[in-house]
Amino acid sequence: MDILPAIDLKDGKAVRLTKGLMDSAKIYSDEPWQVAKRFEELGSKWIHIVDLNGAFKGEPANLEQIKKIRENCNLKMELGGGIRDEDTIKMYLDLGVDRLILGSIAVKDPEFVKAMASKYPIAVGIDAINGMVAVEGWAEVSTMKATDLAQEFANAGVEAIICTDISKDGMLCGVNVEFTQDIALASGVDTIASGGVKDIQDIINCKNNGNVSGVIVGKAFYEGTLDLSEAFKILG
Repeated sequence: MDILPAIDLKDGKAVRLTKGLMDSAKIYSDEPWQVAKRFEELGSKWIHIVDLNGAFKGEPANLEQIKKIRENCNLKMELGGGIRDEDTIKMYLDLGVDRLILGSIAVKDPEFVKAMASKYPIAVGIDAINGMVAVEGWAEVSTMKATDLAQEFANAGVEAIICTDISKDGMLCGVNVEFTQDIALASGVDTIASGGVKDIQDIINCKNNGNVSGVIVGKAFYEGTLDLSEAFKILG
């Protein structure tokens, strides 16, 4: 299992949201690349980056900060937010991003995502409220079940599915392991849990569930409720 520390970018700063609400953003750093460097020092292999402005605009919106992060750390980088076409995917890969996350477009045009996954390193982001998929930076809730969307990408060549229980995101209330497991079983794809991680027990719970291949850590790190170096030790 991997731990993927997260940086959410809003207006060029590293922030965290509560339940995905943009006006809830709390700024943690004016220099996100320094946060990425810290994750590397603590022993991370991956970093999970979301361009929040991009998710709402439907196009990249924090490019300079993403470039700075790439230039200043050697972590594997997965990136989502506002990626809607092949040109954007190519642009980010040329910048040195290792994996792209397709979210809203996976609901609206799953065939496009499958075509991209056949050529590029793609993860699908499935974000849900009460089991129903949310899109457009979580501003809209669709009529599709998260597990149905996950099933759509079984055998489609995607590298991973990142599933977020929005009701838990930024709440430090414990990760929804069952939801992650349901997505993993529906898709048969490596599934990464996101939303609600509070402390070391959440890392243990995810590790002990054989269906969880990764867990994203955000606010728990920034608020000091999880010691990342201890978490990496647990993984061995």
